[in-house]
Amino acid sequence: MDGIEFFIVDGDLMYRNAEGICEVVDESKHELVKVFLDRIKDFYPAAYKALQKEYRKSALNVPYYQFLIVRRFCKCNFGNLDTTEIDVDDCRWSFEKVQCPRRGECPLEGTVCNPQFDSRLSEAELRVMRLLYDGSSYEEIAGTLYISVNTVKYHVKGAYLRLGIHTKAEFIRYANQNTLFK
Repeated sequence: MDGIEFFIVDGDLMYRNAEGICEVVDESKHELVKVFLDRIKDFYPAAYKALQKEYRKSALNVPYYQFLIVRRFCKCNFGNLDTTEIDVDDCRWSFEKVQCPRRGECPLEGTVCNPQFDSRLSEAELRVMRLLYDGSSYEEIAGTLYISVNTVKYHVKGAYLRLGIHTKAEFIRYANQNTLFK
């Protein structure tokens, strides 16, 4: 889900992908909804919790409920059509201050709109990063934890993103400075 630009047309959330194809975001976009829902859960848990509460009446219809959460999050953070910066590219999300008639009075402002990034590592990320810190390769980590190499890469990428670092050397320095594994 790289190279995505979101925008709103007549109240509908739309997106343009890297190939330039524009489509409406609706509940039939299962893959897009799942990817974004997982990312919101992992990196913006306060926003996710607030949106769960906001749409709790729809919780029994799971695909629709998940769609509502993703749609609201995207409308609040990526709704402007622009050509200067892609909204979602690789692991980087570029939030925008969108036009909102409830700006300044919305109870979800600051929680859902322009949400706080959660920089804490998950338990799974900590397990992977501990082994990486100890010098294990991705393949060794995968074997030790009984997960795929792709899952190892996903956790490393997520940890780097949460911590604002880009390399293993930066991670080692961060872990030592913060006594992460002592």
